[in-house]
Amino acid sequence: MSAKNFGLSLVVLRNVPLFSGLSEVELDKLSKVAGRKQVVRGAFIVRAGDSTDSLYILLSGRAKVTNFDEEGREIILAWLGPGEFFGEMGLVDGSPRSASVMAVEPCELLNISSDAFTRCMQDNFEVAQKLMQILVRRLREADRKIESLALLDVYGRVARLLLDLSVDEDGKKVVKKKMSKQDMARMIGASREMVSKVMRDLELSGYIVCEGDTVTIIGD
Repeated sequence: MSAKNFGLSLVVLRNVPLFSGLSEVELDKLSKVAGRKQVVRGAFIVRAGDSTDSLYILLSGRAKVTNFDEEGREIILAWLGPGEFFGEMGLVDGSPRSASVMAVEPCELLNISSDAFTRCMQDNFEVAQKLMQILVRRLREADRKIESLALLDVYGRVARLLLDLSVDEDGKKVVKKKMSKQDMARMIGASREMVSKVMRDLELSGYIVCEGDTVTIIGD
């Protein structure tokens, strides 16, 4: 890896929450063992069941975390964008990949080997502590999704999904992530037709405004 790539890796690592507590020296050491990977749209970055050999940090592009139910239908567990990472759970307990990650756009990633990441955690309590905090947060998010599937009807699940995907912009909640009705359906356990009907009803009722790929939430 060239000096230029070292520098870019260092900048990226500095902006990853997991590594925000590291010193410049530690970040530099980590950047020198980080690899680079490019993945074309539609290709799997990792597959469920694969051995866990590295942590991945997304530099550019978008990816989705998926699995399949007992009937073979795809379930979308999460969406990933630049700066987000995955693969940390298997590095902690040594288990195989629990889900697949597919590039929905051309992606560039950094990858850090299991050995390098383990050394980093052993040498830096801040990283281990941050990792625990992130795992707890993701567990709570998973619990909330399970609760939604169990207790909310499709209208409630669509509304919660839109709120979860939204960002605050000029006092409004706006969803800017491009997502098809089919992808939304795969995230909440419903049919594409039902999601389309709910979105149509929410818009006609004045709860949301859809303009291209952007959804503005008027009332929550």
